[in-house]
Amino acid sequence: MSSSKTIKKNFPVMGMSCAACAARVEKTLNKQTGVTSSAVNLAAELATVEYNPDECSPEMLKEAIERVGFELLIEDKKEVEQKAEETRTEHFNSLKKRTIWALALALPVSVIAMFFHDMPYASYIMALLSAPVVFGFGGSFFVNAWRLLKKGSANMDTLVASSTGVAYTFSLFNLFFPEYLLSHGITPHVYFEASSMIVSFILLGRMLEDRAKGNTAEAIKKLMGLRPNTVVVIRNGNEQEIEVDNILTGDIILVKPGERIAVDGTIVDGSSYVDESMLTGEPMSVLKKSGESVFAGTINQNGSFTFRADKVGEETVLAHIIKMVQEAQGSKAPVQKLVDKVAAIFVPVIFFVAILSFVLWILFDNENGVTHGFLAAVTVLVVACPCALGLATPTAIMVGIGKGAENGILIKDADSLEIARKVDTVVLDKTGTITYGKPVVTDWLWIDERKQLKDILCSIERMSEHPLASAITGSSDYDNIQISAFESFTGMGVKGCYDGKTYFAGNRRMIEDYGINISSEVEKYAESLSEEGKTSVWFADDENVLCICGITDSIKPTSASAVSKLRSMGIKVVMLTGDAEAPARIIARHAGVDSYRSEVTPLQKAEFIRQLRKEGRIVAMSGDGINDSAALAEADLSIAMGKGSDIAMDISKVTIMSSDLEKIADTINLSRKIVRTIRQNLFWAFFYNVIGIPVAAGVFYPINGFLINPMIASATMAMSSVCVVSNSLRIRMQKKNDLH
Repeated sequence: MSSSKTIKKNFPVMGMSCAACAARVEKTLNKQTGVTSSAVNLAAELATVEYNPDECSPEMLKEAIERVGFELLIEDKKEVEQKAEETRTEHFNSLKKRTIWALALALPVSVIAMFFHDMPYASYIMALLSAPVVFGFGGSFFVNAWRLLKKGSANMDTLVASSTGVAYTFSLFNLFFPEYLLSHGITPHVYFEASSMIVSFILLGRMLEDRAKGNTAEAIKKLMGLRPNTVVVIRNGNEQEIEVDNILTGDIILVKPGERIAVDGTIVDGSSYVDESMLTGEPMSVLKKSGESVFAGTINQNGSFTFRADKVGEETVLAHIIKMVQEAQGSKAPVQKLVDKVAAIFVPVIFFVAILSFVLWILFDNENGVTHGFLAAVTVLVVACPCALGLATPTAIMVGIGKGAENGILIKDADSLEIARKVDTVVLDKTGTITYGKPVVTDWLWIDERKQLKDILCSIERMSEHPLASAITGSSDYDNIQISAFESFTGMGVKGCYDGKTYFAGNRRMIEDYGINISSEVEKYAESLSEEGKTSVWFADDENVLCICGITDSIKPTSASAVSKLRSMGIKVVMLTGDAEAPARIIARHAGVDSYRSEVTPLQKAEFIRQLRKEGRIVAMSGDGINDSAALAEADLSIAMGKGSDIAMDISKVTIMSSDLEKIADTINLSRKIVRTIRQNLFWAFFYNVIGIPVAAGVFYPINGFLINPMIASATMAMSSVCVVSNSLRIRMQKKNDLH
C-alpha cells in the first residue's frame, strides 16, 4: 500500500529494444530505496514510477538506470517530451538509413551465395560486402551487447551480436584456414549471407516496428496537440498575445471563432457554440453563455467571447485526461506479469539452448555435426527474439485506451479492462445517469390562458430558490414584472401580489390550506400527473386554480437504447434511486431496466452492490462519482458519468465524459476487443517461440532432413514483432463512435 507521501511520475526511457530490456529497467527501478512501484512500457518507452520524494529523487533513478546501460529522461516536462520526440525521430531516421544500406549490400551477398557461389573469389566478395553490414550498420548490436555485458545484463542485441558475430567470424576462419576442418574430415562452409541478411532483416523489422509503435501513441499526440501555443489575454484593458504556459489563474482570455480554448474557465462576456467532441466524443456543439464553463482543447465555433481562466497548466481537464491516459497506457494487464517473468530469464535460457543444440549435434551427427550444430546454434539465437512477446500486451493496451480516450471513455488502468470484459451486471443511478438530473416542465394545463398570468407565475417563481421554480422559469419566455409582498412557505410554495391581487404557486396542500377552489378538470389532470410519477405545481389566485403543471426529471434520449444494448450483451441492468416509488417506477419502465429499487440511501446502494457480488456477479456501478462514492467503491468496476469532474476521474476506474449511457456498452465492448487482441498477440508470440526454437535446434532433421536457414529465421522473427503491433493497430481502425 502506497504512502500518502508518494508521488507518481512518468519518465521516458531511451535505449530499450526488447522485453528483456524493459524487464531489466523495471527490476532496477523497483530495487531503489523509496520506490513503491514501477512499471515499464516497452511500446511507449515509458517508465511509470511511484516513489517517496523524501527517500528518492529523479536524479537517483536516472543514475541507477544509467548503471545498467539505459537512459532515463528527467528534465522539465516540456523539455523531456521534446527531447524524447527528437531522440525517437533521430533514431528512426538513422535506423532507416542503416536498413536501406544494409539491404543494398546484403542482397548481392545472398544472390552470390545462392546462384554464383562457384564463381572465382565469390567467398572473398561476400566477406567484403558483409563486413560493413555486420559490423557497420549492425554495429549498434555489438555496442549495446558489450555495454550490457559489462553491467552483467543481456538482451535481444546480445542474441543478434552473438549469432551474427560468430557466423561471420567462423566463415572468415573457414575462408582463410580451410585445411583445419578438412584435416578433421569436415567440409568448410561460409555463412556470410546468413550473417548479413540476419542483420538486414532485424534492422528492417525494427524500422517497421518503430513506425508502428509511433502509431500506437497517436491518441496521446492528438490530445497534446489540442492546446493552442498562444492566446490573447486582456490585462489592464489591453489585449496582448502570450504563450499558453504564461497564463495565470484569473486572466481574462479572448477567444475568436475557430480558435481552440487554451485552459479551463468561465465565460464572462459573450456566447458561442463550442465543439467539445475531444472531451465527450459527441459531434454536436454545445451553446455556451455567460457563467458557463469551457474546457481546454475544445473549439470555439462561431462567436467571440471572453472567459476567466480558472484552471491552468496541469490542473485543466485536458491535462488530467492526458495524464490518466498515459498512466493507463503504461499499466500492465495481469497476464503481463507472466510475460515479464519469461522475459527476465529469456536470454540466458536461449544461450543455454543454443549451446546444448551445438553439443547434441556434435554428439549425434558424426559426419556433419559441427556444420549442422553451428547452424542450429546460430538459428536458435536468431529465432528466439523476445520482442513480439514484449510488445504483445502494451501495444494493444496503448491503442485500445487511446481509442477509448478519442471517444470520451477514460479507462484508468489495464486491470479495469480485464474487469470490464467480465461484467455481467450494471447498476445505474437514476438521477444524472439515466435522467438529466435536472427538473423540467413536461405538462401544462392553463384554465385561463392570458399571457399576463404566465408572466406573474414566472416572476413569482423567479424570486424563489426552489429547484422546481427554475424549471418553471426556464420552460418558456416571459416578461418579468414587479411582484410585491413576496413570501416563501417551506414545504408548500410561494405567494406574491400584483396589481392588488394575491397569487399562489406551490403544492396541493398550499392550495387546500388557503381554501382555493379546485375544479374537477384540474383534479383529474392532477391525478394523471401523479400516476405518471410527476410532481405537480399549482398556480392560483385567491379564488380559483389558474394553472397546473407537471415537472419531472426527464430521461435522456439514449438511455433506453443504452439499456437495450447492455441487455442484448447478456448483461443484467438494475436502477437504484433515492427518489420516490412512483417516479422511479415510471423511469424504470421507460428505460427498460431489468429491475429497480427506489427510496434507497447511499449506504443501501453500497450494501445492494455488496450483496450482488456475494452472489458471484461481476458488478459495474455508474454514478456521478461524488454522491455515489460508497457504491462506486463497492463495485468491481466503478464508472463515473460527467464532463471532467476531478473527483470522478480520481475515484473511478472508468470516466465517461459525455454522460451518455451508451458509452458503458462501448466500454465493455472495447475492453473485450483489447483483451481479445492481447490474447491473440500472446498466442502468436508464444507460439512462434515455442515452435521456432525447437525447429531451429533441428528436431525435424532426423525425421525429414529439415533444418531452417538462419536467414529465413531472422526474417520470420522480425516479421513476428511487426505482426503483433499491426494486430494491435486494428483497434484504431474502428470508426469513431462505433466500438461495437
